[in-house]
Amino acid sequence: MKAILVTGASSGIGYGIVKEFAKHDYHVFGSVRKQEDGDRLKTEIGSQFTPLFFDVTDSKAVQDAANKVSARVSDAGLAGLINNAGIATSGPLIHQSLDEIRWQFEVNVIAQIGVIQAFLPLLKARTSPKSHPGRIINISSVAGKISSPFIGAYVGSKHAFEGISHSLRRELQLYGIDVIIIRPGAVNTPIWDKESAQDMSRYAQTEYATSLRAFQKYMLGIGKQGYSSDVVGQFIRKVFEAQKPKTEYAIVPQPVRNWLIPRFLPARWLDKIISNRFNL
Repeated sequence: MKAILVTGASSGIGYGIVKEFAKHDYHVFGSVRKQEDGDRLKTEIGSQFTPLFFDVTDSKAVQDAANKVSARVSDAGLAGLINNAGIATSGPLIHQSLDEIRWQFEVNVIAQIGVIQAFLPLLKARTSPKSHPGRIINISSVAGKISSPFIGAYVGSKHAFEGISHSLRRELQLYGIDVIIIRPGAVNTPIWDKESAQDMSRYAQTEYATSLRAFQKYMLGIGKQGYSSDVVGQFIRKVFEAQKPKTEYAIVPQPVRNWLIPRFLPARWLDKIISNRFNL
């Protein structure tokens, strides 16, 4: 049985990935931060799931988890590493605290590199005679290509993560380990319901108050109408198992309106559309 590691497994996209791979006869190691989440997933999924208790920003806990997985999988190694854990913060960049912006990059960029460094030896470079090299899938976002207002720190972290992913893929050609970027669009996930993304009270007295209310309503609306985490999990498994995958994919509801047009419109045209939508 092949084994994979999924970070951020407790809810949202990570939860969909874990269920999908376990259903298709993988043993899934999934990172969670709370004992109750690990117990819940273990009860629901059964023996094909092993919880790993770490926060991606805790380098010692990440390395301890890598050692635990190494002891469990032995020479078979991991077939894949799916970097899904992440957070979203929001607010006008001219008002958002630098500490919050730094934390956004710490979680979504720096910590991702730490996880890759810790688990890379388990992906079994092609120099190993006992197994094929594993694959890395990095979960980005449409925000990795399309920059919306009021989530600039999140957008920046995804742009950075994508750039790093391309560099990493080219470096890891030496070992036969592939790196694939997947950009989900709207997904019905709790990430935008969390306080870090939804607490706009700090900006109620700023010139952006009206625009932020419009933005909040819009983001909640498209999120609730997005793909389920199960659909995204199925898509990711198919990409993972593809014999000759592309280097990057997007899974976006209504892709013409929400993906193709925003990417290919002149930037000033898109500025105007956004201005009208959010009263900017």
